[in-house]
Amino acid sequence: MQSLDRAFFLLEIMAEAGGEVSLSQLAESSGLPLPTIHRIIRTLLANGYVRQLPSRRYALGPRLIGLGDSASRMLGTWARPHLGHLVDELGETANLAMLDGDKVVYVAQVPSQHAMRMFTEVGRRVPAHSAGVGKALLAQLPEKEALSTLRRTGMPAATDRTITGTEAFLAEMNRIRERGYAIDDGEQEVGVRCLAVPVQGGPAMTAVSISGPEARVSWDFVARAAPIVRRTALQLAGDLDHRD
Repeated sequence: MQSLDRAFFLLEIMAEAGGEVSLSQLAESSGLPLPTIHRIIRTLLANGYVRQLPSRRYALGPRLIGLGDSASRMLGTWARPHLGHLVDELGETANLAMLDGDKVVYVAQVPSQHAMRMFTEVGRRVPAHSAGVGKALLAQLPEKEALSTLRRTGMPAATDRTITGTEAFLAEMNRIRERGYAIDDGEQEVGVRCLAVPVQGGPAMTAVSISGPEARVSWDFVARAAPIVRRTALQLAGDLDHRD
């Protein structure tokens, strides 16, 4: 059991580092002896969960992709009823997204019934800094870890409203923590406003969001929707924790 715990620990370190590390990085981050790391990495290599690069660094392996896809599909299946209740109450598109490496991936969606609605393809990956769900998730990380993510990805502008400066983004993180939700005010898509809440206490870093055209998702709508989305996030966290 100890070897299994350590193997998962090393895989998580690799994921947090962007999916690729050296043995010295693994030793420094884990505190494990190098012979122990060598032994675990050899087992993970043999089973396809880790691969060795020409640079002699190690990267997450292809067998994890299938596991991740299956887990994402199951997560989406569990979340869809909760998202459906959000759409029934608020009338706008509801999403579930999770932090996958340095980006956000959408894993479930229930669309609005409006002819003009927000649509994001399930499986789409976007930079975390410009999406409401991404900002909600980054705000849950320690500041040093969130900044490391931003340094690796950069902060490209998706629209003229995207926050592209570190100081401004840190101030935004503080606002999100204080009020309990994040707002994407046309920062990812022009004319679209999104309200996102982290699913705290669940088995994975996920966030729930509601999004639609600015004309309908007004600031009055945001004030009304925020407690409803927060309630949904709490209910989903409880459901996922129970299933886990």
